[in-house]
Amino acid sequence: MQQHRQLSLVTPLSLLFIFFSSLNPMQVALAANGGSSGAAENPFSPKAYLVRYWSKEVRNDAEKPSFLLSKASPLNAVDSAAFVKLAAQNGLSTRLPEFCSAANLLCFPDLAPSLEKHDKNANFAVYTNKNFTNYGTDRLAGVDSFKNYSIGENIPVDSFRRYSRDSVNHKDQFTSYANDGNVVDQSFNSYAGGSTGGAGDFKKYADSVNVPHLGFNSYSDDSNGRSHGFTGYSENANAGDQSFSSYSKNANGAPNEFTGYGTNANVVGSGFTGYGQSGNGANDKFNNYGNDQNNPTNNFRSYGDGGNAGVETFTSYRDRANVGDDSFQSYAKNSNGQKMDFTNYGKSSNIGSDKFTGYGQGAKGQDIGFKIYGANTTFKDYAKKESVSFKSYTKAGASSEKVAATMAAASGSLVKKWVEPGKFFRESMLRKGVVMPMPDIQDKMPKRSFLPRTILSKLPFATSKIAALKQIFHAADNSTMEKIIVDALQECERAPSAGETKRCVGSAEDMIDFATTVLGRNVVVRSTENVNGAKHDVIIGSVKGINGGKVTQSVSCHQSLFPYLLYYCHSVPKVRVYEADLLDPVSKAKINHGVAICHLDTSAWSPTHGSFMALGSGPGQIEVCHWIFQNDMTWTIAD
Repeated sequence: MQQHRQLSLVTPLSLLFIFFSSLNPMQVALAANGGSSGAAENPFSPKAYLVRYWSKEVRNDAEKPSFLLSKASPLNAVDSAAFVKLAAQNGLSTRLPEFCSAANLLCFPDLAPSLEKHDKNANFAVYTNKNFTNYGTDRLAGVDSFKNYSIGENIPVDSFRRYSRDSVNHKDQFTSYANDGNVVDQSFNSYAGGSTGGAGDFKKYADSVNVPHLGFNSYSDDSNGRSHGFTGYSENANAGDQSFSSYSKNANGAPNEFTGYGTNANVVGSGFTGYGQSGNGANDKFNNYGNDQNNPTNNFRSYGDGGNAGVETFTSYRDRANVGDDSFQSYAKNSNGQKMDFTNYGKSSNIGSDKFTGYGQGAKGQDIGFKIYGANTTFKDYAKKESVSFKSYTKAGASSEKVAATMAAASGSLVKKWVEPGKFFRESMLRKGVVMPMPDIQDKMPKRSFLPRTILSKLPFATSKIAALKQIFHAADNSTMEKIIVDALQECERAPSAGETKRCVGSAEDMIDFATTVLGRNVVVRSTENVNGAKHDVIIGSVKGINGGKVTQSVSCHQSLFPYLLYYCHSVPKVRVYEADLLDPVSKAKINHGVAICHLDTSAWSPTHGSFMALGSGPGQIEVCHWIFQNDMTWTIAD
């Protein structure tokens, strides 16, 4: 019996320990660091496991890719085992802050509710991740100022709940708020509800941020004569979503002005739901809203519904934008004496799409004017009354020389604005001595790490499991985190394109499995060495064609925004892959080692793809090359 108990202690884990104990310390360190000397790595850590997995699955003697190994989970062996157990018990959410910190994930801080009262003027600077609940509530006059607030933060999360509620002549100023942030999450709930007079002023708000998510829910509801100005709001932003729900609902004489809103932004979506609903004498102005944007999406649902004597003005709205999609549903429906003026609306350089459904339906005495309005617009169930006038309307299909020349000129300016010089180029440019612009290849995503497969395998990853994912990562309804999760899942579950094989991977082991399944086990993964030369001219040095420069197949992997490091990997047929030294044009010294991929078959690409705007061609007519950006990678069969 005693002998049996002694034998039972020899578990697979202890056998593994005995095995590694038999190695000398240098061997263990080398194994854990991909074959190079360095600090010893615990053999049970996720990174050590990844090194062994690579050696087992990849059948060549090429050096292990340090840039891939660096993305392994930083969890130590003890923490990894503890979080595996929590994941198996659906208990990760109970220790989310600790898990996110230890595993290097993207998580938003949980802002605790506040019942504090603040009855004095406030000046906030150099603050971040704060909950401003009941600030300015019941205030009589006074000014609260937010200047240079949350500047340059990686993940600023601020909540303004019941701010300035029931106040009288209280003024709020947001100047240079959350500028240059990355993945910004700001929430204004019941802001200025029931207030009388006063003003909310947003200047240079969320300027130049990456992935802004700004929510104004029940903002200024039931207010009386309170004005709000959005100037330079979300300009130069990248992606993101703005939501105005029940904004100025039941308000009386509340003027709102959006000037320079979203100008120069890239793929920004704005939703105005129940905006100005049942309001009295509202005066809303959208000046230069969405101008020069790339593919903006704006949704006005039940905007001004049931309003009385309101004035809505859209001037230079979505002017010179690239494509774009706007939807006006039940806009000014059942209103009384509403006046809507659309001047120079939707004159996008590449034709966008605008839908007016139930617009002005059941309204009385309204005055609606469209002047110099863009093409490709659907007026479905639009109230057909004499009070609606169309002037200089560019009908779909119009092909006058003047319109064509204007569109061509605007499209040319868009190339400079939205297609960065050097982002796309022809294969002939990859020759020694050629001087060419290098685009900004720097990774703009938040820094994250892969999850160990032992944890990842126990987490849900499907739109059908969205509730469980939201619970794990503390994603509230309509929050930034919810949108991040939903967007990634939708992209990962999208049907593959013709001839494409795709998979989203959240562990390095899964990426290795996908690449070797497509290409075989004799593979190499490459990425551009660094970001030197980005946004400047470079000289092409020596050039090497991978697989002898022959047409080959590759697997490209691009980052997706998600709590943990997630890659969208897909097979790319009919390509040529190149390595090239990049030289400084003045000193002629080598500053980078770039990896470029040339797509030889572009026949399935969209005619509005940025490469064709930049290179002046169309689908299937030319090959298109681009550099592999920082932290993206491409896999090929080894030479």
